[in-house]
Amino acid sequence: MTTVRLPLFPLNSVLFPGLVLPLNIFEERYRALMRDLLKIPEDEPRRFAVVAIRDGHEVAPSAPGMPDPTALPERGPAAGFGSDPAKAFHAVGCIVDAATIRERADGSFEVLATGTTRVRVLSVDTSGPYLTAELEELPEEQGDEAGALAEGVLRAFRQYQKRLAGARERSLSAGADLPDEPAVVSYLVAAAVMLDTPTKQRLLQAPDTASRLRDELKLLRAETAIIRNLPSLPATELTRTPTSLN
Repeated sequence: MTTVRLPLFPLNSVLFPGLVLPLNIFEERYRALMRDLLKIPEDEPRRFAVVAIRDGHEVAPSAPGMPDPTALPERGPAAGFGSDPAKAFHAVGCIVDAATIRERADGSFEVLATGTTRVRVLSVDTSGPYLTAELEELPEEQGDEAGALAEGVLRAFRQYQKRLAGARERSLSAGADLPDEPAVVSYLVAAAVMLDTPTKQRLLQAPDTASRLRDELKLLRAETAIIRNLPSLPATELTRTPTSLN
């Protein structure tokens, strides 16, 4: 078992390997994290782990009524995640490599990171200025018939795109290239389809690529059927790209 200790960054969304993650950093605990990452030479990975929040607040209450009308101010690395932060997060997350970290004049940061490797959270440490975690790296096994399943998922995904574009009353861009490597297909589709966080989390922690693709095939067929039978889908962008304050 390969383990690594890295800073932890909880979000209200699921990140998949290969996907780009833009972040707007303004909370002091995450500013401290970015300042520490900037101390790492540019030619070395500046890594931290992203986990989806199961129960808690992405942004800690900073003043009475902010962001929750009933909230009281909280401070510290575990603010907003209760007395046992490990229970507030989903168990499987994703390591990211921060390729771009830009500090603004007000001390906040603009960050562009990319998901690299799935990890399982073994323990969470709250003793520092930001959360850190002991993480087990999860290998991506192909599973049986991953190649054939990937082809089926891509066909179903194209049909889903067409139906969704029709529901939005706009056309798709023609000739868009899609990958053919099964694991990449599985992650791209998981990120692109409009699904709730628990379902995306289920896809992230699938035991192998083939299992993820089988699940996606069922989901795509079901979602396409729903879109086909609905006269309109208002505000679809709100469910496709949940807003992150960080």
